[in-house]
Amino acid sequence: MCDLLLLINSISEQASEDELDVLVQADAIEQAAKELGHKTRRASLGLNFEPVAALIQSHPPDLVVNLVESIGGKGALIHLCPSLLDAFGIPFTGSGTYALVATTDKIRTKQILEMNGIPTPDWLLPDSGRLPSADKKYILKPIWEDGSAGITDSSVMEGQGIDLGRLSEDGQLKDAFLEEYIDGREFNLSLLAGNKGPEVMPVAEMLYVDYPDGKPKILNYASKWDESSFEYHKTVRTFNLSPADQALVEKMSEISLRCWKIFDMKGYIRVDFRVDDQNRPWVLEVNANPCLSPDAGFVAACHQGGIEYNDMIKRILSAAI
Repeated sequence: MCDLLLLINSISEQASEDELDVLVQADAIEQAAKELGHKTRRASLGLNFEPVAALIQSHPPDLVVNLVESIGGKGALIHLCPSLLDAFGIPFTGSGTYALVATTDKIRTKQILEMNGIPTPDWLLPDSGRLPSADKKYILKPIWEDGSAGITDSSVMEGQGIDLGRLSEDGQLKDAFLEEYIDGREFNLSLLAGNKGPEVMPVAEMLYVDYPDGKPKILNYASKWDESSFEYHKTVRTFNLSPADQALVEKMSEISLRCWKIFDMKGYIRVDFRVDDQNRPWVLEVNANPCLSPDAGFVAACHQGGIEYNDMIKRILSAAI
């Protein structure tokens, strides 16, 4: 039996649905951990580290379950949690400081992917001196935040109509970048640590059902969090891929395993892809410590692979120990 400390980010007074989801994760993991025979307690980490530091010093846990997704509402500070735990020599679940620094900053992620020959959509920053290509579409994305924060249909723009000066004046380019929009299929690959290294779970494809012509097929904030929206009900996950997709699945699996190694991942990750009309996969994002809520995509992929929730948590805890 282990003494587990579940560490979550502090919740703001007017928390959004994506922020509150960490509580759903914590509840589910606590239940699983208790059924596995572990003792659990919970604490919140905010900009003031002293309460958590004092707790660890006075009553050191055997293991921390790191569910911190932001600090002080800033995703850019997510790496400070593993840094703190490293300083106290406390083992924790999921990826470490380097992996979180490298993958939370989407520009840094793309640079590392390119250096390692892994295809990722072209991008540009407002101060790069480059202009958008007139014959391409782009999607305006936040550099730091996850959960499709701030992404709407209007985030997808025609290159010829993009006015960088106006976007900058409107504040839309603050902590944001333009990424080439790949108009194609979308896949999520979930990797879970095992005795013989990371194991690729069954591949999920995101389907955009009955989307009208001209509506961008993207995972935006509404499709993930707004249960009253068209997008929420018409964005569907499927694991029923065609045998003709086998070569594509193998290619994406190979790339995902390389990402695990390149970014020094641990425990569990998710890699998101777009596939263009020539069947070429492009890495959109490498997600260290993805959501572990019972209805999350990572959990669904594990279930599809025959790994139920408690066994998934057991493997994540074992990888940390």
